[in-house]
Amino acid sequence: MVSETKAKVIYRELLKEDLVIIRLLPEGGMPEYQTGQFLTIGVPIPAEKKIVRRAYSIASHAENRDYFEFVIRWVRKPLPGRVTTELFYASVGDEVWLGDPSGTALQISDTLPNGQEDKRRVICVGGGTGIAPFVAFAKHFHDVNDKREVVVLHGASYVDELSYKRLFTDLELESERRGRDKWNFRYRAAISRPKEFFNRSWNGHVGRVESFFAPDKKTGMSPVEEMVGEKITPENTIIYICGYQGTIDGVIDSLGPQGFVTEHEKKPDGSFGIKFESYG
Repeated sequence: MVSETKAKVIYRELLKEDLVIIRLLPEGGMPEYQTGQFLTIGVPIPAEKKIVRRAYSIASHAENRDYFEFVIRWVRKPLPGRVTTELFYASVGDEVWLGDPSGTALQISDTLPNGQEDKRRVICVGGGTGIAPFVAFAKHFHDVNDKREVVVLHGASYVDELSYKRLFTDLELESERRGRDKWNFRYRAAISRPKEFFNRSWNGHVGRVESFFAPDKKTGMSPVEEMVGEKITPENTIIYICGYQGTIDGVIDSLGPQGFVTEHEKKPDGSFGIKFESYG
């Protein structure tokens, strides 16, 4: 039997008509958990006279003892999602049920198979609301004063779906101000529908987020390699991915020829260069 606790909605921010940031405070205080985990949110469905639960990645980091944060898309097609609909109509003060934080797929690797400290560059690839765990990653690395290079890549269809653009931009500006020897952070976003009128102001990377790893035919370097200034290898970089399976497959297909394997397909020495979690 999975244990649950009541939690109150203490903050909600509507980013657009189908995207919201919600903060929940468990009754009795925050449990211990690991950055990159997820938990279930349960809401009572009056018409069904029962509690329905769905899993959501935690966007807050383990050092934050004040609340759990989530970025949630309201599922409306083909039918409205029961849980996301209730969450979108929730107000500050409303109660929900929370399961225990769980999941190891996106827990941060701090040591190599040989026991040495993992100092590789960390590249986080988030598609849509799959950015949530990497919000937690960025805040964690920042707050514990980790010196590893951290790159966050976020893909969305529309510019107003880049839910944490201000936070990530501020973290990159801080990196430039303090010096990359003290805080080494980069952020890039990709818009997959650049020709849509709503995206007319976008002048950044276009295409799906996995296209950051596609090598240029002339230089042989991918956009992410151009950004960090070198070829990425399993020896100097570890990749974390969260999103739809198509995004995960796209990144893996691009990196496979460079020797990257997933945690599920470790090399004989136990090493790997990709960790992922799919939500569709």
